[in-house]
Amino acid sequence: MVLDKIKAPNDIKKLDKSELPVLAEEIREFLIQKISENGGHLASNLGVVELTMALHLTFQLPQDKIIWDVGHQSYTHKLLTGRREGFDHLREFSGMSGFPKRKESACDSFDTGHSSTSISAGLGYAEAREITGEQYKVISVIGDGAMTGGMAYEALNNASRLNTNFMIVLNDNNMSISENVGGLSSHLGNLRTAYFYQDLKTGVTNSLNRIPMVGERMVTRIRRTKSGIKQLLIPGMIFENMGITYLGPVDGHNIGELRRVLREASKVNGAVLVHVITRKGKGYLPAERHPARFHGAEPFRIETGLPSKPRTAANYTDVFSTVMRKMGERDARVVAVTAAMGEGTGLKRFHNLFPERFFDVGIAEGHAVTFAAGLAAAGLKPVVAVYSSFLQRAYDQIIHDVCLQDLHVIFAVDRAGLVGSDGETHQGIFDLSYLSSIPNMTILAPKNKWELSDMMKFALNFGHPIAVRYPRGEAYAGLKSYRERVSYGKSEVIIREHEIALLAVGSMVKTAEQIQKLLKSMGYFCSLVNVRFVKPLDTELLDDFAESHELLVTLEENVITGGYGEQVLHYFSQKEQQGMPVLMNFALEDKYVEQGSVEILKKEHGLDVESVLKRIVAGYVRK
Repeated sequence: MVLDKIKAPNDIKKLDKSELPVLAEEIREFLIQKISENGGHLASNLGVVELTMALHLTFQLPQDKIIWDVGHQSYTHKLLTGRREGFDHLREFSGMSGFPKRKESACDSFDTGHSSTSISAGLGYAEAREITGEQYKVISVIGDGAMTGGMAYEALNNASRLNTNFMIVLNDNNMSISENVGGLSSHLGNLRTAYFYQDLKTGVTNSLNRIPMVGERMVTRIRRTKSGIKQLLIPGMIFENMGITYLGPVDGHNIGELRRVLREASKVNGAVLVHVITRKGKGYLPAERHPARFHGAEPFRIETGLPSKPRTAANYTDVFSTVMRKMGERDARVVAVTAAMGEGTGLKRFHNLFPERFFDVGIAEGHAVTFAAGLAAAGLKPVVAVYSSFLQRAYDQIIHDVCLQDLHVIFAVDRAGLVGSDGETHQGIFDLSYLSSIPNMTILAPKNKWELSDMMKFALNFGHPIAVRYPRGEAYAGLKSYRERVSYGKSEVIIREHEIALLAVGSMVKTAEQIQKLLKSMGYFCSLVNVRFVKPLDTELLDDFAESHELLVTLEENVITGGYGEQVLHYFSQKEQQGMPVLMNFALEDKYVEQGSVEILKKEHGLDVESVLKRIVAGYVRK
């Protein structure tokens, strides 16, 4: 196998030209096999095999810096930098990350996981290179989806002032400008990449500018005329108008053509964008036909593309999807907003039934929140469906545009808490902290699938900013008989005894239920409380339980700083009464959590049943 020859960075340069197509096919076969076994991002990686090979053939790693936007398409990059063995434990605890990680390899220039950041980071590298006097190339690779994020355009605007080479590779597998691929645009692209064209353009401009009085006006008039013609013919004029040289479009699966354009791009004195057309999922028919399904794939059967272990129970996203459909039917003012995650957040059915009330704003969470604020100000009931780790990208907008105006925007915060294999950038472990710090915000967390439905209905009629946070994965179906009506700011007491009180938030109610039974079997009297509202605190219940119990235990899937437990501690510390109840807080440490299954991560961070029980028994002293 040709792939066997790739053991270290730059080994690809030792291959014969005839071996490159074989290597591309072997890489695809390898990725399909490994991801079918362990899961991971498939469609995006299959689409950039030749592009990644061309980058590694053209540039020298780790000296040159390749920065992958999001980074979920970096698997081929990892293979070509000698990390083949790491795929046996891809996205597992203590295994290889599914995203670029600087601590993992010197060839990973920047840690990524969220979208629209690569141009900003690359621009920082380019400017630093000029200050330090070092000599290396900087290439930011960004997808057409990530280009919908406003941060990318902020960076482009800044990059237009560069007087040194900085390459941006636009990996386009869905943009409308791809339709402009054709004979004329290819001819113009080839013309503009030629040495003489770049030299001629620079030389003529400099010469005219030296003519007293009229030179500058001549240059401006020529530019206007030239731009007017190019606007009709060249698909990249939006970038040219920003002051960024545009090259392409180029076939993203033609290694020779890619290398030629990349070499030309590396000679441009300024920011240059190389427009590459690729096919998502290329080489694997199920992924080509259903790229969204194979974006983040669970283990599947290669022959059919179907999951190896089909889901047998509804997950929280499914429950939310059903609730949104019902709410949309009952209230014409309900609208749904998503930031390029319509299917992932469960809004597909709502979109199909009420297309005029569904808004996908692209990967632009900040805009999504302020847009929703505008919808709410106009009298609608917007539901912003978003993953917890992505919502933090809109923190300023939540504060200023929603909560400051006390607008009725409903945040459906999916994948809250530990999410598993995607690692540090995707764990939803900060939302309780950052949302709790905002005035006018109300935060709820359901214990099971029925309570998620009840809480969404409560949120719909609330009239103020409100967030309902729920975890990834199968919806808990236990405690079905406990379904008290949701009442503002009130917790639900499931079991009331004395001695120890377990105050659990959302997903931790299931854990607390098991702990309560074990403590009971050990002779302890233990209460179980479903907190429901993280903000506002149910201070009436806290005061009651502080008097009737000897130990209060809080449990949450959130960092301890700013979380529910810390808020309870703060509440009691501010009370003027003498004495304070004994508190034991279970939450995640104030640090980032790497990838791994949720079960392993809970055990590793002391949030599993065994760890919590052991600590309670060791720390509780009966009076």
